[in-house]
Amino acid sequence: MFQKLLIANRGEIALRVMRTCRRLGIATVAVYSDADARSRHLTEADEAVHLGRAPAGASYLAMEKIVAAAVDTGCQAVHPGYGFLSENAAFARAVADAGLTFIGPPAEAIALLGDKTASKTLAVQAGLPIVPGYPDPVTGEDEALEAARDVGFPVLIKPAGGGGGKGMRIVRRPGEMAGALQACREEARKAFGDERLFVERFIERPRHVEVQILADQQGHVVYLGERECSIQRRYQKVIEEAPSTVLTETLRRQMGQAACALAAAAGYVNAGTVEFILDAGGRFYFLEVNTRLQVEHPVTEMVTGLDLVELQLAIAAGQPLPVTQEEIRLKGWAIEARICAENPALGFLPATGMITRYAEPRGENIRVDSGIQTGTYIGVYYDSLLAKVICRGADREEARVRLVEALNGYHIEGVTTNLDFVNAIVCHPEFVDGKLYTGFIDDHFTGDRPKIAPAVETLNLAALAATLVYHARTAAVRESLRPMAPQIGAVPAPPVHHHYMVRAEDDLFDIRLNGRAGDRHWQISVNGTPYHVLTPELEFYRRRLKLTVNGRIHRFRLHFDQSFVQVAFCGVSRRMEIYTPKEWGLMRYMPLPRTEESENALICPMPGLVVAVQVKKGERVYRGQDLVTLESMKMESGVASPSDAVVAEILVAPGHSVEAGDVLIRFVESDAASVG
Repeated sequence: MFQKLLIANRGEIALRVMRTCRRLGIATVAVYSDADARSRHLTEADEAVHLGRAPAGASYLAMEKIVAAAVDTGCQAVHPGYGFLSENAAFARAVADAGLTFIGPPAEAIALLGDKTASKTLAVQAGLPIVPGYPDPVTGEDEALEAARDVGFPVLIKPAGGGGGKGMRIVRRPGEMAGALQACREEARKAFGDERLFVERFIERPRHVEVQILADQQGHVVYLGERECSIQRRYQKVIEEAPSTVLTETLRRQMGQAACALAAAAGYVNAGTVEFILDAGGRFYFLEVNTRLQVEHPVTEMVTGLDLVELQLAIAAGQPLPVTQEEIRLKGWAIEARICAENPALGFLPATGMITRYAEPRGENIRVDSGIQTGTYIGVYYDSLLAKVICRGADREEARVRLVEALNGYHIEGVTTNLDFVNAIVCHPEFVDGKLYTGFIDDHFTGDRPKIAPAVETLNLAALAATLVYHARTAAVRESLRPMAPQIGAVPAPPVHHHYMVRAEDDLFDIRLNGRAGDRHWQISVNGTPYHVLTPELEFYRRRLKLTVNGRIHRFRLHFDQSFVQVAFCGVSRRMEIYTPKEWGLMRYMPLPRTEESENALICPMPGLVVAVQVKKGERVYRGQDLVTLESMKMESGVASPSDAVVAEILVAPGHSVEAGDVLIRFVESDAASVG
């Protein structure tokens, strides 16, 4: 085994690799950019080497610097993690040329399977079914339209290199082709350095199912079951689980054997993932091969009991696989939620900021792979993934419930995340029933909220928690007056019965508490529904709350805003306004804040870098037209005009760094101005 290894990555995957290396007694070397000078992966490595400026091209994509760092620190091997250079054949070759071991497949296999045309050709030769598509990259709109007509609309435009959903667009009609091609080409060039695009048929309501493979240098190949990765946004996975809810043993064996056949045909070595799409009739089609460790590998580890990083290292060191196909057994169920710095309410736009408070869930069969801590700054240069929460159960429902509770207790402040959004997915009735497909989020959610109303029980418990904390705080203030009794007169004993009215948006709750401050057992009714509540032994009016309600433990996340309490529970986040009946009778309903956006300016919706400005001063623009393109966390997003208007002033240019709320362009109304 190796004595020292360099990890050519950052964040949670760097820490994940270090964890296994530490257990095996392997020293680790981290690399970092200016933006990561205070990151966790530096402090937990045995050594760290500075690469350069924050942009990935000057640091984590600078393969010469990384190879030199590995050689200079006396490493025998390099682990690429995922993303960045992990599927770059030139990097794998450069590592080998320097006399080091690349923890992954040979450069030739990466190049072969990373090429969409070559990998599909090989898949067909190996007997795998493929999605109907145009065989060659398309060079322009006319050729793309011709390909689409041959394949049949709707089609999927996808890049020749890379993965992760970047550079992909669905085109349902000819008029959408030009814009889709331009957007895909730009994203593909920046993400992978390769502008080639392919056209293939888009299969409606497919499932995304992938097979984890391992191949050693002695020619043995095994598959470790499958992962269901159908819950996606922007073609990137959000929730993953193992096994899949729909695969029979026969179908699992067929897909696993197909994946192994392709690996053998490619001369594959080390860990990899063969991805398939599954149609409504149970037919599977080869999609692509990811020649690296996957983000979602923990769910496979939790159901097989294997450490995939340890196996990667053993294979790279020349050791044979320690298990045969017959010895691999899937036990239980595991589900993973990706926690990202993004705002689901604003189309998953990336979010930045300093993490001011941080607490991870803990417990049996709960795993958190995280790269963050209190004080971590989330910037615009890298992927938005912060952490992964993975839970295991004896069956799917036990794993799901455990994940819901873990997410309820996961506390991150200072940066907007998708934490409540992923919890809402896991709590959605269709997810509970296992009715998954890649369009799940688009069909079942509007922004960050499900299209169906939250369960009454969920809202009741959220209101109950907010009221109990509010009451405890009020009682604590009253108790603090007791030492002043000689000056202000006797303080009456607190009552046993308490009555509150709680409003959360359009919902109203009549809540009655029966108990005194200091009691742990409370009888509480919410709109007439009774609950027995057991509170913690210590003070419980803090940001995280654990209550036992009718014998079952529930966790809540809280945020206090003057007299209001924001409660997050089971994917529902509501701002609770709490009143005594007298206050409720006297108050007037407060008007909702105005949310209409300014139509005289284009406001920046997120922090990022200006990539392009598509208009000029004096130009007439129309509502919904993209005027500025921003890049943040390796994704490009257009900022659309809020109205029909004429451009009066452009305040940014390509290369400018901007923050959320900045004015990008000012307008004059189109009927009050003339072009020129």
